[in-house]
Amino acid sequence: MVNFSQKLFKIKDLSRILADSAPSEKRLKKVLGAGDLVLMGIGVIVGAGIFATVGTAAAGDALRPGAGPALILSFAITAVACAFAALCYAEMASLVPISGSAYTYSYATFGELVAWIIGWDLILEYGVGSVAVSLSWSGYFQSFLRSLGIDFPAWATIDFRSAIQGFEKAATLLSSGTPYDKLTPALQHAWNAVHGAPHILGFPVVCNLPASLVVLILTAILVRGIRESSTFNIVIVIIKLLVLAFFIGVGAFHVKPQNWTPFAPNGFAGIKAGAAIAFFAYIGFDVVSTAAEETRNPKRDVPIGILGSLAACALIYMSVAAVFTGLVPFAALKSAVLNEKAGSLAFAMNYVNLGWAAGIIAMGSIAAQLAVLLILQMGQSRILFSMARDGLLPPALARVHPRYKTPHVTTILVGLIVAFFAAFTNIEEMVDLTNVGTLFAFTLVCLGVIILRVKEPNRHRSFSVPFSPVTPLLGVAGCVFLMTALPGVTWLRFVLWLVTGLVIYFLYSIHNSLLHKK
Repeated sequence: MVNFSQKLFKIKDLSRILADSAPSEKRLKKVLGAGDLVLMGIGVIVGAGIFATVGTAAAGDALRPGAGPALILSFAITAVACAFAALCYAEMASLVPISGSAYTYSYATFGELVAWIIGWDLILEYGVGSVAVSLSWSGYFQSFLRSLGIDFPAWATIDFRSAIQGFEKAATLLSSGTPYDKLTPALQHAWNAVHGAPHILGFPVVCNLPASLVVLILTAILVRGIRESSTFNIVIVIIKLLVLAFFIGVGAFHVKPQNWTPFAPNGFAGIKAGAAIAFFAYIGFDVVSTAAEETRNPKRDVPIGILGSLAACALIYMSVAAVFTGLVPFAALKSAVLNEKAGSLAFAMNYVNLGWAAGIIAMGSIAAQLAVLLILQMGQSRILFSMARDGLLPPALARVHPRYKTPHVTTILVGLIVAFFAAFTNIEEMVDLTNVGTLFAFTLVCLGVIILRVKEPNRHRSFSVPFSPVTPLLGVAGCVFLMTALPGVTWLRFVLWLVTGLVIYFLYSIHNSLLHKK
């Protein structure tokens, strides 16, 4: 029993972690600098969160009160909480400049079992996030094409479950005498999708084709090379930053200060709820640490990339929140955003009769979510690569392409899985599920800094968290504060996912761990 428990919590020494990445056949290509990492962080942080969820955070929904103009404070509170965690990530990344992010850090602090749990947790975070973003991107892309007079066939623009459910509901209404033109647009779309779909063995072929295709295209880019992926990301980041600057610059001339009154219509409860939702808009700076092994000077550049991207995004978000809430009064925002299919920022421009500007914002949203999807897929493939290199997953997943020096097996695997679910599934309530997994990982990283300060006090740290252990403990407190705003059903789903991971660990991973074999 003692030996078994020792295996579960056996820690992988930092020297061994660094040594395991040394063989050339399993070494990733080092091509990234600090600027690349900052733009990479901005690329994944600035995405669906600021273009879409900003409206829900400000107006609230059926379960949560809205922050109103105090959304500025919500973004500030979340930025502070993330900053504490980011400082801890920066120290860990400079200490352990290896692919794997929180998974690798946990291996060096808490032991193998906790490292597996974190790795499994990150698979959930990146995987669900990728599917959700690809579906959201598809919606914006289809809207943009429709504005140009281009329409995809109905069967190629909707997931199978939504199509069948909508078709059955529409059939019931039509059989009861309801005219077709009285059906909602969503039911009409589902009806047309099933009727117009090609059939195989009697089953309609219904899928979200744009969502699936964009994932496969980005997968090809990621396999081709990290430098090509980074260059692609830089172009997209520049585009969407220009679009956000456009929104702030144009919108500022139409802001009405009276729209900021009352500043906090739902008090602190609204601000806290807004902060919990706004956290989704900050997810991403941890992805920067997954590229540590492909960075030329990770001990210097990774901390710069993490903290620089977080600081830049915090300023952008607070500026956008100020303009957004100044354009639309809270009452109009609350009644309109809940029913508005387009992005919140585009809605704000339409509200002040700037339809031409709304089109530009929609294009920016397409670019923003494209970059997010690229980085999320890159991050997940690196997590799987690191876990396979440790023997916790099949060794085939640890292969590196002989020419491109990328983890092509995990990249292709992630791309195919995400493309499948993007084509055939409908993701609901994924924001909360992604948030709880991310906050859980952040909490363990903050605790890991404290533990390594005690266990490895003399190891060189090119970046150290100031005022430790106070700062890491504040990071833990901030994460717990945000987690308390998440609904109970989210925790239930999270636990079920972790239980599934534990089954895999005890059936396969613990018996094939290279740490135990050594």
